[in-house]
Amino acid sequence: MNFELTDDQVSIRRTAKEFLAARYKPAEVRRLALQDERGFTDEQWSAIAELGWPALVVGEADGGLGLGVLELCVVQEQMGYALAPAPFLSTVSAALLVAAAGDAGQKERVLSALADGSRRGTVALFDENPSRDPSDIALEPDGSKLTGTKIAVIDGATAEVFLVAAKGGRHFIVEAGAPGVTVTAAASLDPSRKLATLNLDGVEGEELTGGDEAAVARAYHVIATATAAESVGVAQRTMEMAVQYAGEREQFGRPIGTYQAVSHQCAQMLLETEGARSVVLYAAWALDHEPETGPLAAAMAKAYASDAGWRVPAASLQVHGGIGFTWEHDLHLWLKRGKANAYLWGDARWQRERVAELAGV
Repeated sequence: MNFELTDDQVSIRRTAKEFLAARYKPAEVRRLALQDERGFTDEQWSAIAELGWPALVVGEADGGLGLGVLELCVVQEQMGYALAPAPFLSTVSAALLVAAAGDAGQKERVLSALADGSRRGTVALFDENPSRDPSDIALEPDGSKLTGTKIAVIDGATAEVFLVAAKGGRHFIVEAGAPGVTVTAAASLDPSRKLATLNLDGVEGEELTGGDEAAVARAYHVIATATAAESVGVAQRTMEMAVQYAGEREQFGRPIGTYQAVSHQCAQMLLETEGARSVVLYAAWALDHEPETGPLAAAMAKAYASDAGWRVPAASLQVHGGIGFTWEHDLHLWLKRGKANAYLWGDARWQRERVAELAGV
């Protein structure tokens, strides 16, 4: 196994970093997160779609680029680094499920539109009273009619297509404007990622019937791994904030970074960030090339990155001292993304239980 990125993957990473740095400066991230109801602009989304990012892991036959999970994670890490408040992960998540379980007609009609960015989608997974196990779904369809409430739907207020998870591993396509659909913006710990509550009252859903259980499970493993990659980007950015501040802020006539209490904390941040990146890249590789180990690797990646994604920003806040606790400093935005990501698609505790189960412990 070659642990280095290919030249093409390095090029994708560089393009993503430069593109996001130019469009999502901290002031713009703060404006979108705290002042913009939608959290993004159509111009920003169109630019992302033109780069082909929503199509990264969609097969060429379905209008995508046919690349792998590694390429998705390379981009997603940079999304976390920039804290880009775009409906990218939500749309990719919906596309992954349609690709895994949709029939030919659904792929032609829905997947191709998600891949080219002309429509935005999201996954409605969590029930109103969620279990710690994200696969434990309570919503029970009545034939093809859906009645119930889904909470914490990422980018739900601006999504045009919902992939609604139902009991028994079933998934339904629901159009945002369908009769009986009500979408309400919901308060979120992380203001840079908008959440919504989806209420369904006898809504006619279109069930995905073209895939199998293993393909759907893999789609969720990819979503969890991509979320973990985003947390790596959050950790990297906040570690860099801490190191820069430690080199500039002086106490008793010298930079605070020269004191062991601070330098050791920065070293620990580096250890956790690099550890999280390594396990995420391994999970992405396994999902692409060694599917029998993919579920275990994905659970390991999400567990480790769930912790690193908020512990590193929290440590960075300590290095910053009093200024780090202020509303005016941007650090809290990254901290909140890392903490929110920790609970998406299975928290660290649940993922570690999965690791033990899959490893036969």
